[in-house]
Amino acid sequence: MQTTVGEFILDRLKAIGITEIIGVPGDFNLSFLEQIDEDKDIRFVGACNELNAAYAADGYARQRGVGCLLTTYGVGELSALNGIAGARAEHVPLVSIAGAPPQYATEFRWNLHHTLADGDFANMLDAIAPFTEVATRVSPMNVVEEFDRALHTCLREKRPVHIQIPSDITHLTIEVPDTPFSTELATSDKERLEAAADRVLERLAAATDPIILIDQDTSRHGFADKFRAIIDKAQLPYSQLSSGKAILSERDPLFIGTYNGAASAPGVQERIENSDFLVTTNPRFIEVNSGSFTHDLEKAHVFNFGDQHLNADGEYFVGINTLELLDVLVERIPAKEAAAGEKFELPAFEPDESAPLTQERIWNQMIHFLKEDDVVIAEAGTSNIGLGPLRMPEGVQYINSTIWGSIGFTLPAVLGSQLANPERRHVLFIGDGSFQLTAQELSTILRQELKPIIVLVNNDGYTIERYILGMEQEYNAIQNWNYNELPKVFKADTTMESYAAKTEGELAKALADISEHPERGAFLEVQLDAFDAPKGLQAFGPLTAEFDYGPRGPRNPETSSQG
Repeated sequence: MQTTVGEFILDRLKAIGITEIIGVPGDFNLSFLEQIDEDKDIRFVGACNELNAAYAADGYARQRGVGCLLTTYGVGELSALNGIAGARAEHVPLVSIAGAPPQYATEFRWNLHHTLADGDFANMLDAIAPFTEVATRVSPMNVVEEFDRALHTCLREKRPVHIQIPSDITHLTIEVPDTPFSTELATSDKERLEAAADRVLERLAAATDPIILIDQDTSRHGFADKFRAIIDKAQLPYSQLSSGKAILSERDPLFIGTYNGAASAPGVQERIENSDFLVTTNPRFIEVNSGSFTHDLEKAHVFNFGDQHLNADGEYFVGINTLELLDVLVERIPAKEAAAGEKFELPAFEPDESAPLTQERIWNQMIHFLKEDDVVIAEAGTSNIGLGPLRMPEGVQYINSTIWGSIGFTLPAVLGSQLANPERRHVLFIGDGSFQLTAQELSTILRQELKPIIVLVNNDGYTIERYILGMEQEYNAIQNWNYNELPKVFKADTTMESYAAKTEGELAKALADISEHPERGAFLEVQLDAFDAPKGLQAFGPLTAEFDYGPRGPRNPETSSQG
């Protein structure tokens, strides 16, 4: 079958579930954009800059399982690289496409704009390659093979891939397979699959305190529903890392709390670290999800489920599709009658009408506003630290950037996530400092007629940095904006309603009105003292200073005693 290079690429993107390509136009991708415009089943959504577009494509992938980014050569793709690297760190499948100079120009090393004018057309791919699983430039002769390889790798490894498309090949005709693109993973070696299942069931039967520890990859690799079925059938207790927050219910009686080394929920560290059957899914411990590296799984008997292997307490099983292994376990695991566990009860909260908003109380007030099946997006810093200890309602999808931690990520991420799933209510919590990094993407959110609830935590600067170092230093201060006016600045006829709250009473009134009008979206500014912080941050700041600056480095006199 014959088609053009561009049409082939679009067909492949549609086959993996992409209906929006997010990016920024540039002269080297305009020919491809023309083909996108001609396709009725896929569309281009322009972002304000390439970094924001990468963040948005990441957010899109959190809903659809994969996202797509489009940039132009050099200046565009390098501007997006921070977002691509974040997708790599967070194990998010992302197809990054960059329009490249014409094939003849790259082959004959022309000096062109958006290059270093030295005839080197390998340097951009070399710069991007460490942050992707595939970084390649296609030609009419290899595009079918190379693009399919990139897509299979992206979907299998849950990592970004980057493909440069020369601007003069998009409309050339090529021969493509008649068979549709398959997103199915390779099947298991049958003997290894059965052996792995036997070993898991044998060791589980002998265990006295089996526990499942949830992290990012539980979701990324599609394990969550299968582990949920195993937990329910076998009545297994489970925990989570903070980087795996709310992947499974935090209000289930079988949930024992979050594991975070010495900073774990009460009683959790001892149970996790002494479990004789601890199931993990490739956990990656960094300072923020390990209690500053106080985790210790040396005594635990760990059964680590990777996407293509099982490490059964030191015995390795390879050649298996872990989704198939989990299906076998769901089928074969012995059922237990559900015990009458203690039902979670959300503590009551009564607003003090005239009390100023504080970090100690605002998050308990906010948790009563959140609903089942919300998408809750929390920016790194006070928002994520404040919400972290609270148990989300059933079905909430919690999105953040725990490992990469690039501030400003979440506002464009809301754009991408709601583009991919506009029917779910999205609630964003973002600090004023983070907001100022990517604020212009609010205009795209409004242009796309999306209706998120944006809660801007205005504490006059970088509070998380203040608690690490520079409590009263100018470098942690930012210019205060008239935030409430921004929706109408960006779109004069927007339906998004603006609110501001300084007291618990004002916040209660605003949240009630927002709940009554889901059809219009909301921009809610909550104003807190610049030196107020959640207890978790008050502890985290000094520990970070100890780790970062060494025994002779500077400290905050205001917080050093709290470490």
